[in-house]
Amino acid sequence: MTRHVKQIFGTLACAVVLAAGAAAWWVLRPLPLNAPTVDVSIEPQTTVRDIAQVVVASGIDIHPTLLYAFFRASGQSRKLRAGSYELSQGNTALDVLRKLSRGEESLKSVTLVEGWTWRQFRATLAKAEGLKHDSAGLTDEAVMTALGLPGTAPEGRFYPDTYTYGKGSSEIHLMQRAAKAMNKHLREAWARRAPTVALQSAEDALILASIVEKETGRESDRTMISSVFHNRLRLGMPLQTDPSVIYGLGESFDGNLRRADLRTDHPWNTYTRKGLPPTPIAMPGRNALKAAVFPANSQALYFVARGDGSSQFSDTLDAHNAAVNRYQRLGPAATQAK
Repeated sequence: MTRHVKQIFGTLACAVVLAAGAAAWWVLRPLPLNAPTVDVSIEPQTTVRDIAQVVVASGIDIHPTLLYAFFRASGQSRKLRAGSYELSQGNTALDVLRKLSRGEESLKSVTLVEGWTWRQFRATLAKAEGLKHDSAGLTDEAVMTALGLPGTAPEGRFYPDTYTYGKGSSEIHLMQRAAKAMNKHLREAWARRAPTVALQSAEDALILASIVEKETGRESDRTMISSVFHNRLRLGMPLQTDPSVIYGLGESFDGNLRRADLRTDHPWNTYTRKGLPPTPIAMPGRNALKAAVFPANSQALYFVARGDGSSQFSDTLDAHNAAVNRYQRLGPAATQAK
């Protein structure tokens, strides 16, 4: 090899090294973002070239061809995933590649609380940051139709839990997830029910679970409260559960349940009507579902709040009246309590 040829090869080698060094420097350099954080939403089936365009259009001051070339050269371009991502100051092109190829989405979350009503559920979703509020303006009936549950009352149909979602996710889709979760937990609870339950269907179990959920937040009392209602159902006694009456009053309830309210008949008044109300009254959680189908083995027909969050259970009306006098000090007038 002549000296001249060696010089040419040496020059080319230096150029390659410099080009590689420049590329490495660019890949590891913080990207110029137009804001402290940039949200990037990649739709399914988006091509690699279009992904580069979307990333740049989201607020990064670089040429999309440069980013596209890096994606292709990395060997990871086929692994780029759809989703919602958040880029922040200091992120590099290599960080972008890692996030998109690993599916490290920027997720938000919303928590649905046990015992919440459908109204509370919708109001919470309406305020959830980053959700696409595609149920806004729809009637309850229209929402349930969109969920594939036409003609179904929405109350109690959604499982209380914490749900994560990407920015721009559909509110309807989140509702579908919560509805599927409730169906799953309800099916499992009903399949494992005690053989002696005084319920005819999984629907009955859902309704009773919602009542148990509203009656107490104390885990140790739930199976006993369920037992009281099972015993009353077997005997044909009215359930006389205040939360159901309150639910039936709707927005007219001012926080004070009066005797007149207990005497005013409506479908959810379990003082004037025997049996279960026509729908659930809230979203029951896992433990309330379990208590509804696994009641304690007791003869209790009554219970009254002790004032510390727990309840006193009684088998007879006389014992119940004594418990009312002891724990609530309301005298004989309170004997119409549960």
